[in-house]
Amino acid sequence: MNRRWRAWTVLAVLSVLAFLAALCIGSSPISVPDVMRLLLQPDASANAAVLHGLRLPRALAAFGTGALLALAGALLQVLLRNPLADPYVLGTSGGAAVGALLAMLLGLGVVWVQFGAFGGGWLSVVLVFALAQRDMSHHALTGTASETAPRLLLTGVMFAALWSALIALLLLLAPEARLRGMLFWLSGDLSGVASPHWPLALLGLLLLVTLPLARELNVLLRGPAIALTLGVDVTQLRRRVYLLASLATAIAVTTAGSIGFIGLVVPHALRLVLGNDQRILLPACALGGGTLLLLADTAARSLIAPQQLPVGVITALFGVPTFLFLLLHRRAQR
Repeated sequence: MNRRWRAWTVLAVLSVLAFLAALCIGSSPISVPDVMRLLLQPDASANAAVLHGLRLPRALAAFGTGALLALAGALLQVLLRNPLADPYVLGTSGGAAVGALLAMLLGLGVVWVQFGAFGGGWLSVVLVFALAQRDMSHHALTGTASETAPRLLLTGVMFAALWSALIALLLLLAPEARLRGMLFWLSGDLSGVASPHWPLALLGLLLLVTLPLARELNVLLRGPAIALTLGVDVTQLRRRVYLLASLATAIAVTTAGSIGFIGLVVPHALRLVLGNDQRILLPACALGGGTLLLLADTAARSLIAPQQLPVGVITALFGVPTFLFLLLHRRAQR
């Protein structure tokens, strides 16, 4: 078994164990044999209702969301050639947050909040893409494609700052009765997930689309000028990567709110272990990101049960020291 399959097997086993823990652990624990029995033969018991009505959809949504965030982070780190890039760096999350908070401020239901988040995220994507695509095409044709990534990054950062200002304004205007829910959503919340179908379906589609691009992404990492000389259509590749990463981020934020550090820590950590071959790294990021968010969500709903913590708080508490450790470890290796 080569290194690729060994890595994927280990991560898959960890994903299964994390998924099983998410189904068993909670304010009313369910044993592993009971979970296996109820998954195969559901009955009318209270444990079956909790498992199929609450924990199973939430666990599937957590895995899909975490996988999307990690996959988007890995793609953006290739696109921008920056290991510190994450899914929120280009403003997609901020646009989604503005749309969701506006729906909450108007007192609309959960469906409208999700619709507002998705619409706001894609509005940000369209605006950034419209402003950056001219430079992407021009610099690729004139042989100065290395300037595209900084321009795209600066455009995204400026929109992220705009969305942050609008978020602060919406929170200031919000009545106290709705303020807690808005803040909880901003910190990441999987408690309102009704169906995990969208993140899981998009995850499968994204893997099918991105894996054939892995060789070209490896070439792009060597620099756009080298990629152009080797026959890679840098402009089209960058457009695809940006749109795919933005779509993954928009669906993830729509499903669970703003959850930080998954898209930053997971690709960075796996790259240190597995190297930077995107053929290995992209599926590994999907498995690693899904596993990490599963564990974080299990901790968020069980640490002070029956009360719940925002899952974004857990990922931040884990992500900050982990990322600092990775940076120090990398520096020590050098």
